[in-house]
Amino acid sequence: VQLQASGGGLVQAGGSVALSCKVSVNIDSCSVVGWYRQAPGKQRELVALIRNGASRNYADSVEGRSIISGDTAKNTVYLQVNSLTSEDTGVYYCHAVQRGLQYWGQGTLVTVSS
Repeated sequence: VQLQASGGGLVQAGGSVALSCKVSVNIDSCSVVGWYRQAPGKQRELVALIRNGASRNYADSVEGRSIISGDTAKNTVYLQVNSLTSEDTGVYYCHAVQRGLQYWGQGTLVTVSS
């Protein structure tokens, strides 16, 4: 399973970022698809995930201002985060679990400028 993330860049505080993750397999075959991020000097943390194609979980830090979605026709997982702050700066990684194995994309950098 390969994951290719895109959509990062430099964004002004208060703005939004839309990320895409192209998955090389049918995302319905994955028990979990989602996004993590790693801020400078910090551990990687969960941002949002879709479990079994249905339930969605969000980190408290992005709850209410982010949306994760999946397009099974395109095998792509999307993440939109609104009302960005400097705390949202980091490398965003897409993640998938298939048959108990975990897969990671290469990461895309999001930098929020004040």
